[in-house]
Amino acid sequence: MSATPSNMLALGTIAPGFNLFDTVSGNTLSFVELKSEIATVIMFICNHCPYVKHINSELLSLSNKYIQKAISFIGISSNDVENYPEDSPELMKLTAGELGYQFPYLFDETQEIAKAYKAACTPDFYIFDKELNLVYRGQFDDSRPGNGIPVTGDDIRFALDAILSGEPVSKFQMPSIGCNIKWKSK
Repeated sequence: MSATPSNMLALGTIAPGFNLFDTVSGNTLSFVELKSEIATVIMFICNHCPYVKHINSELLSLSNKYIQKAISFIGISSNDVENYPEDSPELMKLTAGELGYQFPYLFDETQEIAKAYKAACTPDFYIFDKELNLVYRGQFDDSRPGNGIPVTGDDIRFALDAILSGEPVSKFQMPSIGCNIKWKSK
């Protein structure tokens, strides 16, 4: 199992827009129609990654809680499906249904959106404020498969709670660690 860290896109970066295929609804959805007027969480995730599987249960709980507070969550998979067929759009839809994702699970077939966000691994998290400025990027929490630390989602939770209370998000942010994004060969 590889351990690739986030690239840590510069805070203050404006959210790159996109139009991507939503594997759940079968529609192409844009960032503009999915963003929240409070905060938007972009998550680079995939089906097969053990790091994503490790946090999936708490990710579902956390996202459901904050969706109720009008925060948008958007899952994006950018992996090369030719070499990693378990991350295909058909299986993404199946996974979203089995896990009960309440957020869109988008397929970045060209990998251009992962490149625009400088995403490096799964999971990789980005939180944008109401002005679409990046206020958080990095890990879900300190838990990793096999390290014995409980999965809490605290890093994301603390950032979202700060936004909801009108406080600045702490600039002390730790990179995510996960499987590298499976880039297509040129």
